Amino acid sequence: MIHRSALPLLFSVSICCAANWPEWRGPSAQGHASASGLPDTWSETSNVAWKTPLPGRGHSTPVMWGGQIWMTTAIEKAATPEETQRRLESNTGDQPLVVLSSVSLHALCVDGNSGKLLHDIEMLNVKDPQWAHQLNSYASPTPLIEEGRLYAHFGSFGTVALDTKTLKLLWKNAELQVMHENGPGSTAVLSGDRLIAHFDGSDQQFIAAFDKNTGKLAWKTPRSGEMDPRPQQRKAYGTPLIVTINGQPQVVSSAANNIYGYHPQTGQELWKIHYGELGFSMSTVPVADDQQIYFSTAFGKSAVIALKHAGVKTPEVTWRNNKNAPKMCSPVLHDGLLFYIDDGGIVSCVDTKTGEALYRERLGGKFSASPILADGKLYFCSREGVVTIVPAAKEFKILAQNTLDGPIMASPIADGSALFIRTDKALYKIGK
Repeated sequence: MIHRSALPLLFSVSICCAANWPEWRGPSAQGHASASGLPDTWSETSNVAWKTPLPGRGHSTPVMWGGQIWMTTAIEKAATPEETQRRLESNTGDQPLVVLSSVSLHALCVDGNSGKLLHDIEMLNVKDPQWAHQLNSYASPTPLIEEGRLYAHFGSFGTVALDTKTLKLLWKNAELQVMHENGPGSTAVLSGDRLIAHFDGSDQQFIAAFDKNTGKLAWKTPRSGEMDPRPQQRKAYGTPLIVTINGQPQVVSSAANNIYGYHPQTGQELWKIHYGELGFSMSTVPVADDQQIYFSTAFGKSAVIALKHAGVKTPEVTWRNNKNAPKMCSPVLHDGLLFYIDDGGIVSCVDTKTGEALYRERLGGKFSASPILADGKLYFCSREGVVTIVPAAKEFKILAQNTLDGPIMASPIADGSALFIRTDKALYKIGK
């Protein structure tokens, strides 16, 4: 069972049985896994129960329900050299991009016991899609799963609900459009019958919710906070978190330059806090305990910020740590400690009450995947395919480092005594 003493809040997705991993950051929505006895060492030839090659390209984290593992992928068709040049000339940034003539977005299902690829289902087919950053994919947002249903969000390309028993598409909605600039990145969350997602583009910025049963737009709320005048500094790829504040669930939503609170059913803005400095392009989700919310402002003048929500009408800043803030990797909370890793491989352990760093240590490598906590240990996965295990404690120690073939962009998941890791080409089951 998950140690609820560290997670006293109520979240939109309830704690499920050990066989289920319903969303990107697990049953708690905060990266905690109900697993024990996971292997500390493995390689391509040891402690691998199975390895399943995956078609296409995708960075979405697997989700699991009833022994089935689901994820998304993109089957890409490259644009012609002339079309690539034309579209690159309209790019306002200076980052390496992927330009396609079309992309087919699929849901994949793998059997958790055997590793057999059970289903490969096309959900959307998009002509002339927006370009994507080379570190991103067209299937980066993680789907959500519940009994009998999978929800796959692909940003402006569309959102789809799939019946996981009949394999029929229940609904599609592609009416909400923004210019992502670097491809879709925000993962949706569930709160009751609302499927809530960020749409923070360079051209417009808002948060919206779909009715999970029909796919119809339930509400759409523009971002109201002060933002940088430059369009590139208005985009973001964050994911919301449902937190119980003053006895009521709220959508805590970090965006460019501001963090907001919304009513999950109506989309009413309840509060907002300006960062006080530039912050944009985050790909993270906040974490929270019964006192505070913790989040990163990502690019710009990066900082990790704590907001007190307990006993106050509107959350207020309690501390700010300006060193080694993550831009892509979400943090993990455990026993009054906040752990996070920046893109360059420096892991920090911070006291949640004061913001004081108890240690900062370099693991080596570059990181996009968010870590998870399992059985008192933290698992950090690098773009070089290295998984580093350290204790979730005040003292830093590398317990093990293990390497798989290919970059790891998706976050790992764990269940029982097995770890599941998606690389750029395959899904692994580590353990028995």
